[in-house]
Amino acid sequence: MDEDSTGASTAPAPDTAPAPASETAPANAERTIVHLVRHGEVANPDGVLYGRIPGFRLSEDGLLMAKAAADFLAGRDVTVLRSSPLERAQQTAEPIAAQLGLVIETDDRLIEPWNHFEGLNVGVGDGSLRAPKHWIHLRNPFRPSWGEPFVEVCTRVLAAAADAGLAASGHEAVLVSHQLPIWVTRRSVEGKRLWHDPRRRQCALGSVTSLEFTGDRFRLIGYHEPSGSSGSQKAGA
Repeated sequence: MDEDSTGASTAPAPDTAPAPASETAPANAERTIVHLVRHGEVANPDGVLYGRIPGFRLSEDGLLMAKAAADFLAGRDVTVLRSSPLERAQQTAEPIAAQLGLVIETDDRLIEPWNHFEGLNVGVGDGSLRAPKHWIHLRNPFRPSWGEPFVEVCTRVLAAAADAGLAASGHEAVLVSHQLPIWVTRRSVEGKRLWHDPRRRQCALGSVTSLEFTGDRFRLIGYHEPSGSSGSQKAGA
């Protein structure tokens, strides 16, 4: 399948997590939309991979990105709003909650994956990747060996999205999460392999990835960047 194609999954990729799906959605199934929102830019002056480390909050630009996402979702029929427990995601959810008059529910399944390199600078040429003690964690980029397996990340986020879709049945739900969880979930829905080149992720800061949830089937129906494509490849986000 073309890497840049979108739409419903037609065939499972070898390492694709089992997405909630059926060959044909029930004729009387209600159409529900689940929006996966990536949080805004984080204040990270030292450029570390912050992962699940507490205390990393949105930068001034990140707050504007959160507001842009809220403005994009304004007027939509959203009845459920859930977020990763990390501060940057909760902060991104706050203007959305204010805009839509909703309460933020925390769902731990939307959290950033754990990572061996958390707290380190992993930029090209940085000592943390050059140090032999870390090399064993680089041995398998397909699982990956340095962190939570892609399939486990995808499975938990798909479950969270399905639960949100059921709770918002016939309406819309918003889930605020992080780049990798959103991206592998999208790849699973599209029937693609979960391992990938991180430089090709289409999941910018403050972006909105929209999935249609009909019966028990997900289908990609849209991707939007209310704040533009700035910072789409920042790590640990």
